[in-house]
Amino acid sequence: MSAFFEWLEDLNARDRKVRAVLRRSLAYEPGAFPPAYPYVEPFLPDESSEWRRGMHYLAAGLWALHWREGRQGQPMSLGRACAAYQSANGSLSTEQRFVALLDADRDQLLHRLRQMVALLKDYPLDFGSLLSDLLAWNNPRKPVQNRWARDYYRSAATNTTIESNTQEENVQ
Repeated sequence: MSAFFEWLEDLNARDRKVRAVLRRSLAYEPGAFPPAYPYVEPFLPDESSEWRRGMHYLAAGLWALHWREGRQGQPMSLGRACAAYQSANGSLSTEQRFVALLDADRDQLLHRLRQMVALLKDYPLDFGSLLSDLLAWNNPRKPVQNRWARDYYRSAATNTTIESNTQEENVQ
């Protein structure tokens, strides 16, 4: 877990209001909801770019949206979690949503990520990696989007193979 999310977990352990404020911040442009400032600004250096500042607010809001008491399991990447969700639920729209997320520009990113993280509420997500990925989202070579896509399709293929093998074993 990154130092930023350890900071948020520590604040949350002392005051449950933290999650409510950060969840509410998702209704605004990242970094435009002053009640969330006490929870994010101390972690940002003064010279932070607007993008860096906004992605910290977005990641903090998504963390608050996703947080569950007693969550267990190894945190996973967003791509891997999407593949696990699709495999478990048989949802055909998951891939479409995931691909739309990969194509998201800065104006669409908040909305699409919020929807996806809400969908993945039962899966532990690696928010430290998510924040790192969001900070690099605008790289023209799209290394983050490519890595997420590889995670998704490799995990989906593995899940499909496991399901096929399980079905074959049950038939025998």
